[in-house]
Amino acid sequence: MNLNFTAQEKDFQQEVQQFLQEKLPKDIAEKTKNALHLSKDECNQWQKILYKQGWAGVNWPVEHGGTGWTPTQKYIFANECAKAGGPDVIPFGLKMVAPVVYTFGNEEQKQRFLPDVLASNVWWCQGYSEPGSGSDLASVRTTAVKEGDEYVVNGTKTWTTLGQHADWIFCLVRTGEPSVKNQEAISFLLINMNDPKITVSPIITIDGRHEVNEVHFDNARVPAINLIGEEGEGWTYAKVLLTHERTGIARVAISKDRLVQLKTLAQTSPDGDNKLIEDAIFAQKVAQVEIDLLALEYTELRTLSAISTGQAPGPESSILKIVGTQIIQAIDELYVEAAGYYAMPFVPHQFNDDFDGQSIGPDMATNSTLRYFNNRKASIYGGSNEIQTNIISKAVLGL
Repeated sequence: MNLNFTAQEKDFQQEVQQFLQEKLPKDIAEKTKNALHLSKDECNQWQKILYKQGWAGVNWPVEHGGTGWTPTQKYIFANECAKAGGPDVIPFGLKMVAPVVYTFGNEEQKQRFLPDVLASNVWWCQGYSEPGSGSDLASVRTTAVKEGDEYVVNGTKTWTTLGQHADWIFCLVRTGEPSVKNQEAISFLLINMNDPKITVSPIITIDGRHEVNEVHFDNARVPAINLIGEEGEGWTYAKVLLTHERTGIARVAISKDRLVQLKTLAQTSPDGDNKLIEDAIFAQKVAQVEIDLLALEYTELRTLSAISTGQAPGPESSILKIVGTQIIQAIDELYVEAAGYYAMPFVPHQFNDDFDGQSIGPDMATNSTLRYFNNRKASIYGGSNEIQTNIISKAVLGL
């Protein structure tokens, strides 16, 4: 593998750097660097800037507004964004439902949904997990019964990230008879969240934030034209979506930048009379994470190469998901260790926009505990890591 950028790639890198310097709002970059909450308006602001530049659909086909970038260009863009504090795009529209629509949807659905997703005019959320169906996703019980040219939907979805902001939700629903095998009874349905028969109940997580929700369907009526593909094929579409989701969960570029910031924090954090970075045990932990992250980076590059040829990510997305989330959580633990006693105060309101008091310690240190708590979920969402090992054993190792 040639690790040197070509002259054209170096020009592209400079173009990205200049774009970020000129167009990335400084307040959004500062918040992103310190893992502070971004409002819906701030997320939309950044995504519309990307859209105006023609850089919103990084992995989209060119015919639908995608960038047409090579894997190396995608790699450069992700790394430069992370270094500059460019936030991740909200994935549910651009990175998750869009690939399903442009791969399996009909032409009317592509024309109807894709432009608004690309322009971030519409927010999406994901209706997969249910109170009794998490890792065993094929056991979902939300039903969609066909009545004329509509489906009547009943059931509950849970852990619905940013559902309180969403205009639309893509759902796995059960359209087959109870006797039909789980996977063969599932369909993929797009549902307007403005239906009065849909209610959203907040779930406040351990870090004090309202990020996830339960979504309840009580005889919600959905036009049958919102069904993607064929009835009973939703499990196939869902698996394709999950490979895209798991690939994004790896977050290699962000983890690389966080390691740089961690070293800065450890340079100022005392360990007795010395700097923490000079402690041999702590330095060994940092080095091990760096080694693991470098290995993961090459796996991600191979996956990006497959996507660039029009393929969906394969079972290697499960490897990215497992190792990526393990690295995310390992870095969180190192941040807490480096923060020392500044990690102890639980004062989440100091990270709110309207807080005008004196913060306790530096942002990178005092926010470490909140981030640690929130990222415990990383090994569960997108398919728990235990399930991913099963996928690898079957699809990769043939066991």
